[in-house]
Amino acid sequence: MARTWIRAGRRLGAAWVAAAGLLAPMARAEEPHVSCTATLSGRRVVVRPEALAFISPELDRLVRLGMAGRVEVEVTLWKRRSLWFNARVDSTRLTQVLAFSRGGYVLDGRSLPEGPGALELERVAWTLEDRPGAEDGFLVQVEVRLHVVTAASLGRVASWLTLEKKDSEGEGSSLTSTVLRSVAEDLSRGASGRCDVSRAP
Repeated sequence: MARTWIRAGRRLGAAWVAAAGLLAPMARAEEPHVSCTATLSGRRVVVRPEALAFISPELDRLVRLGMAGRVEVEVTLWKRRSLWFNARVDSTRLTQVLAFSRGGYVLDGRSLPEGPGALELERVAWTLEDRPGAEDGFLVQVEVRLHVVTAASLGRVASWLTLEKKDSEGEGSSLTSTVLRSVAEDLSRGASGRCDVSRAP
């Protein structure tokens, strides 16, 4: 009898290990991440950032219900230094709106026929002050954060549900504000990535 239980336990353990091995790649694949391509031509640097797997099932439901997503992007250009920290050359921040209409997802009014799995973000371009030398190298860092629900919008929903009227200064319970911020953080996703700047042929 004891041997039967041991064999059963081993089979169960093997099944758990196999299931974990199958589920781990899926979990990693669903994590949001950022990619980019950057090209240097003369003094001009052009960056094409992309946000991947940012829409979770929860956020998808909210956007389909009519809430807009705010995609905040920060793109920074760095000049490589071999014996010191990289030097920051320039930076750009932009915000785009992700929404759902009858025709599907749209990003700043541009249709996304393939859905929100891969968001091609707005292109960023800079013009360097001086023409870089052949030995100069650059890299680009991209940080993306998607907010579908903000603490302010949750606060408005809470007010509607409880029929409480807040004054113009927005005073309220500090505990309520903390809870709303925590929930808003749970309903946002962020990631960062970097890419080397290649030279145009």
